[in-house]
Amino acid sequence: QVQLVESGGGLVQPGGSLRLSCAASGTIFSIYAMGWYRQAPGKQRELVARITSGGSTNYTDSVKGRFTISRDNAKNTVYLQMNSLKPEDTAVYYCDIYASARVGWRQDYWGRGTQVTVSS
Repeated sequence: QVQLVESGGGLVQPGGSLRLSCAASGTIFSIYAMGWYRQAPGKQRELVARITSGGSTNYTDSVKGRFTISRDNAKNTVYLQMNSLKPEDTAVYYCDIYASARVGWRQDYWGRGTQVTVSS
């Protein structure tokens, strides 16, 4: 069973920074991609950033230049460094991994989410 545990959310003032972490545990053969999504009240969940096993990254336009995704393959952990935060970044942030936990099977696994609130 694969488990994802997120940490690092909280309340921060506009212009501030936060670093989210997500550690994957359990029986995992391979992690192909790791990412962060977010969902604001009344809005659909959207991709924030994603990183492949080879280190390729992609970001939604609204966070480019402010957020940086990285991963530690040895620890099965993905990070999201968020700088210059804006009130519109307020959302629940979810960790996602696309991984294989059974031979011949790949799927997405999700964390429970961590709240990020940007407010003065």
